[in-house]
Amino acid sequence: MEEDIIAVAPEDTGIEFDYKGFMTDFKIADMFGERAIRDTYRRAFRGWKENVEYFASLVMTLNHQIWNWYKINPKIAKVYNELWEKADVYGRSHFKGEDATYYFRFLD
Repeated sequence: MEEDIIAVAPEDTGIEFDYKGFMTDFKIADMFGERAIRDTYRRAFRGWKENVEYFASLVMTLNHQIWNWYKINPKIAKVYNELWEKADVYGRSHFKGEDATYYFRFLD
């Protein structure tokens, strides 16, 4: 089984990217289409919107999924883009102080 961990410029940020299982969840949802993708997003958002580390991983996963799909299936890429925009707006406005610093450094 492939491990879903990618380092994001640790020399610059000191933060290592870990999908926290979101990539696996979305890969499964991808097999069932747009409705499953949206449902997976709703459940992940509800469950992790107060935890900056998991939420930032969710936002990064959505961004990666846009990239993964834009040439293969632009319709699915647009769904991921819409969800990424919603999540990012929430993250940028919701997290404060140290959590905001983490969020912005993680996604930079």
